[in-house]
Amino acid sequence: MFSITIPTFNNLEYLKLCIESIKKNSQLNHELIFHINDGSDGTLEYIKQNKFKYTYSSQNIGLCKAVNNCAKLASQKYIVYAHDDMYFCPGWDIQFKNEISKINYKDFFLSGTMIQPFKSFIFLDCGKDINDFNESKLLKNFNSTKYNDFQGTTWAPSLIPLKTWNKVGGFSEEYGPGLGSDPDLNMKLWIEGVRIFKGLSEFRVYHFGSVSLRKKSHLKKNKGSKTFLKKW
Repeated sequence: MFSITIPTFNNLEYLKLCIESIKKNSQLNHELIFHINDGSDGTLEYIKQNKFKYTYSSQNIGLCKAVNNCAKLASQKYIVYAHDDMYFCPGWDIQFKNEISKINYKDFFLSGTMIQPFKSFIFLDCGKDINDFNESKLLKNFNSTKYNDFQGTTWAPSLIPLKTWNKVGGFSEEYGPGLGSDPDLNMKLWIEGVRIFKGLSEFRVYHFGSVSLRKKSHLKKNKGSKTFLKKW
């Protein structure tokens, strides 16, 4: 149904949890595609052993290039972009499928809603890292908090038609390693004529909170807001 693209940077245990959640909590069959940055923690061997589609770089090339590389392997009509530290809650894909069936436009941007262990979209502490993750608590409570659909989303996990992704060229790599690339993608979609940017309240993921960005990496954080202002 969907091509799910996930960049990863030496987060094998989080990645395994993410993959398991997709397998366990999806109602449809999906294509999983990964970009492995470095992979010296065993990620490369794990992905190969499980025969997933993947691209690889010996160094961390950042989010923008990684996702663009994944997208080149996508074979489904819709591309989903997610992070390796997300747990997909039950029924997530049906929420996307049902929303797509209501849309009469060929170009659109949809997203899910994040549950995080700090105050943000939906606050629910089921563990601040994988070592204290409480899956049973999450599964019992992930849909207990009322939340509304919302307009103007730029967040992951997100879905757009693959043709639309290719039309705007995916993520702009001048934002490497990645900060500011989400609103830039949405600006490109807006200029292309896309007017549906909708977050779905019933599609929920648990997000541990930018695990890769917390790591010490040879890639320095870029000034995404400055790049965005200069560009647009």
